[in-house]
Amino acid sequence: APSFRPEEARSPPALELPTPPLSKFKVALCQLSVTADKNRNIAHARAAIEKAASEGAKLVLLPEIWNGPYSNDSFPEYAEDIEAGGDAAPSFSMMSEVARILQVTLVGGSIAERSGNNLYNTCCIFGSDGKLKGKHRKIHLFDIDIPGKITFKESKTLTAGQNPTVVDTDVGRIGIGICYDIRFQELAMLYAARGAHLLCYPGAFNMTTGPLHWELLQRARATDNQLFVATCGPARDTSAGYVAWGHSTLVGPFGEVIATTEHEEATIIAEIDYSLIEQRRQFLPLQHQRRGDLYQLVDVQR
Repeated sequence: APSFRPEEARSPPALELPTPPLSKFKVALCQLSVTADKNRNIAHARAAIEKAASEGAKLVLLPEIWNGPYSNDSFPEYAEDIEAGGDAAPSFSMMSEVARILQVTLVGGSIAERSGNNLYNTCCIFGSDGKLKGKHRKIHLFDIDIPGKITFKESKTLTAGQNPTVVDTDVGRIGIGICYDIRFQELAMLYAARGAHLLCYPGAFNMTTGPLHWELLQRARATDNQLFVATCGPARDTSAGYVAWGHSTLVGPFGEVIATTEHEEATIIAEIDYSLIEQRRQFLPLQHQRRGDLYQLVDVQR
């Protein structure tokens, strides 16, 4: 008899993959141009969501920090009080309204959120009824220094989130991360263990790490966990203080790139077929081959 105990490889144990409401649907990744004009950015994002829905998308993703410039100087100025809503949160209100009117699930990229004395980099997830399904505050803040290439410290203005975010939607169970969160495989593994079909990462990788790591990390998270990964970034603006890499992408559960774009503004519409998850897990049964006698992966259901 084998000595390893796959059933003991996780504590708490992984959940069975739930049956999704839809097994096959279209997803739209809206890689938007972003300016300093917040009203313009909101109207522009709304138009992109409307166009995606008109082309059959049931799930729409927006980029990280799509309603204003990505900079520590801009975060306080463009931040919204999501809890207050209304005029205090025009980006939030638009996303809720358009999701309800168009009856789409919307992963709303991210915006700067003001809560008390803190600022967060926050992704709001809306159901097809327009109601807030979940709110993910970026857990891993982007604090890096690559001499001669890029230096950025989100923690100068932002506070790190404390909770992983898994939401059940009309298009399946989704785990949410924001940009730098994708580098931390433990978060993705936690989401997979909680039964996620899809991981969504709004992200604005830069021109230094983007060419090297952006696609690599997406394919790694999908392959590690045998599920879908979708990312959405802003279009590249070489005149901006922070220049984004672009390349919004959908990756399948075998690490295959299903659809991607370049750096310019574009919307990708592609198909997600969840039957591929079961197929890949059957042929490559990682879940049943984990070595519980050698290691345990511990996560907390919140």
